[in-house]
Order: sequence, then structure tokens, then C-alpha cells
Amino acid sequence: MATGSKTTVSIDLKLPTRWEDLTDKQLRYVFALLAQGFTATEVKAYCLHRWAVLKVLHRYGNVWACKHDGLNFVLAAEQVERATHALDWLDSVPTLPVRLAKIGSHRAIDAQFQGVPFETFIVCDNLYQGYLATKQDNLLDELATHLYGTQRIRLNEAERVSVFYWFASLKTFFAKVFKHFFQPVSNASGDDGNMFEQQQSQYEQLQNAVNAQIRALTKGDVTKENEVLSLDTWRALTELDCQAREYEELERKYPSK
Repeated sequence: MATGSKTTVSIDLKLPTRWEDLTDKQLRYVFALLAQGFTATEVKAYCLHRWAVLKVLHRYGNVWACKHDGLNFVLAAEQVERATHALDWLDSVPTLPVRLAKIGSHRAIDAQFQGVPFETFIVCDNLYQGYLATKQDNLLDELATHLYGTQRIRLNEAERVSVFYWFASLKTFFAKVFKHFFQPVSNASGDDGNMFEQQQSQYEQLQNAVNAQIRALTKGDVTKENEVLSLDTWRALTELDCQAREYEELERKYPSK
């Protein structure tokens, strides 16, 4: 709703409702805002302005004279705040993997790692965990080379954020699909900080995961290591998830003393 000087008019603002609805152009805009350090509230306000195609004509204290679809109207600060809640889903890491389809001339691999070798996932996960522990940008750059199938790639800050969000959303997604093997990642922070800064490091929890994963799949037979590494990521994780579920069932039947 927008209130004019004499009448009240209804404005229909069409906005995306989830991360998966965003185009590459819209994703780049969000990631650019995050890269500049804007808070979650600021990110939503800028996105509201851009995606709703609102033109601000003038500002008078706490009200704004705006134009949308040929209609002039006035918005109060509380109306803007209410409108931004339609974009509250931007506060969290996507529940499904999202990514830029292309960076430069490099095209991304499958967003959900379907048909991607398990070895690629292991390497990417190591780089992701390393970044969580150290915050070194070069690890995101190296991660991007695997995600975009190239030996060299140049990233700007927004693209680095996009790489981080892709793998963070992938891990969140895997935690739901392979719930016995992966521990769910908590995304809620309860504050108004930058979402890119809110992710908590799991490095200590997962630093030995690579060897454990390979050993679980090979059952200790080192001659099968190459075969395991070449497995499709989903096939490997499905097997690991089944093994984890069987272990949980044994623990319930025969609890450790």
C-alpha cells in the first residue's frame, strides 16, 4: 500500500520469492551488495528498490516521493520496512544450490553436483572448509577453478561471494538429502549482520572427513581408492549415508556403555 496526498492507492510490487527464482543478473546484484559489506536489512532495501522498479523522486524527512509503473505516490519509512519483509528469505543461505551459470567464459558444473566425480567434491569441500577456517580469498579462487572446470579463473569480490554461497547452499542441501551422513548447518544468527560473515566454521568437526569418507567406501582396501574417487558424487554420498544409517541403527540396538 502507498499513501498519496488525497487518496490511498494499492501498488502491486512483483518480487522474487526465493533464491532459485533469481536470474544471473539478480544474483550478481545481491552478491555485489554482500561483497560491499551491507547488512541484511540494507541488502533487502536495495533489492526492493531495484527489483520492484521503484524510482525515488524526492525525499522529505521520513517519507519518499516515488514513481512506479507511471504512478506517483508517497511511501513512509514504516511502509518501506514492511515491504522489505517480502525478501526475508535473503537472510538465509539458499536451501537449494544456486550459482552463477557463467563467470567470464567459464561455465559452471552442475549446481547439485549430479554427475560430478566424488574426488571433485572432496577437493572442493577441503577448499571450502579451509576458507571457513582461514578466510583466505585464494582458497575461494581455487574452489572456483573446480566449480567452473578451468585451471585459471579471475574473480571479482561479488564472484567470490557467489562461489562461497554456491558451496554453502550445496552443503545445506546435502545435509537434508543425506541427513544420516551430514550434520545440518545452522544458518540463523539472530542479528542484522552481513550473511556472508555469519557462516560458522566447521573446520574442527570435518578436518578428518576426507580420509574417513574414502576408508568407509573402500572398507580399508586401498586398491579400490581410485575407483571410489571416480564415483559419481551422489552415488558415493548415497552409500555413505546408508552406512551412517546402519551405524545409527546398531548404536540404538547395542548402545555403547
